[in-house]
Amino acid sequence: MSSLYLVHQGATLRKEQERFVVDEPKPKIKADDLLSEGLLSPVRVPIKEVEQVLVFGNVHLSTAAVSACLEEQVPVVFLSQSGRYKGHLWSAERCNLAVESAQFDRRHDQIFQLEMARSMVWGKLMNSRQLLLRLNRKRQVMEVERAIGGIDRDLESVATVAQIESLRGYEGAAAARYFPALGRLLINPGFSLTDRSRRPPKDAVNSLLSFGYTLLFNNVLSLLLTEGLNPYLGNLHRSDRHDPHLAFDLMEEFRSPVVDTLVVTLINQQVLKPEDFSDVSEGGIYLTNAARRLFLRRFEERMSELVAHPNVQGQVSYRRAMQLQIRQYQRCLLDGVEYESFLRAV
Repeated sequence: MSSLYLVHQGATLRKEQERFVVDEPKPKIKADDLLSEGLLSPVRVPIKEVEQVLVFGNVHLSTAAVSACLEEQVPVVFLSQSGRYKGHLWSAERCNLAVESAQFDRRHDQIFQLEMARSMVWGKLMNSRQLLLRLNRKRQVMEVERAIGGIDRDLESVATVAQIESLRGYEGAAAARYFPALGRLLINPGFSLTDRSRRPPKDAVNSLLSFGYTLLFNNVLSLLLTEGLNPYLGNLHRSDRHDPHLAFDLMEEFRSPVVDTLVVTLINQQVLKPEDFSDVSEGGIYLTNAARRLFLRRFEERMSELVAHPNVQGQVSYRRAMQLQIRQYQRCLLDGVEYESFLRAV
């Protein structure tokens, strides 16, 4: 795995020679049962094989493990137990000063900001449209066809819009068409989706989408850090808050190909069941611990699936495609080349 997910509450990540070692707290059951289930053995992972570490909730990192992450340029992302982003660990010495300087210069370039935001929204809408087309190819649901037609009109408007605020408006309109249409393509009677809800998610499908988008965001954030970009200087997403806006920007075109496709697959193939979710005190619905582990494994499998990318011959993994998009963004900053969104074919 390229990502090391630490989800067991009370676990400890430590360094042992050239490996990360994950020690999980021992359950309060008989030692014979522990030995028979293989739970006494810690997990050992070569440090060189880890690209990022994601820490969920109450997990401890030793000083040696933290030092190894900093020295080996392994980003560490901290999240709540339910998956809400809290912050990250990274050495500022690893930034690319030339690229970051260009980011600050472009921050006041309104034409650059608009064109980048336009490309990202266009790519997001195109991939959303392509997913609906693919899923509706056999079912021919009229409501889905109407949603696709509406997204087509939104794409035409995006191509000519002159202000970022208007661009965000068309993005929101397309989302209002997209998610109900996606819900019509769920064939598992235990799940439904009528609209998008977040913070907290109000149903199981929104819970999966939110968790998947969080994982996607963390992957893009980690890649931005390793490529030397400042993740806080965005184009489409901008505000007075000190948030990683560029990570939100560059994840947009991968939402449908990676997360939405995975969520629909897990639901329609009945890999996940309604009992895999539980209510929590915040009023939201979240995956149980066992189901979260399953989702993490399937998310990693999805990220490793091969897909065509115009910048290389042959196929690359989705994670590599994200890296190529980030490097293309670097060229936009430094050389003024046009940004081309990642598009997933039908």
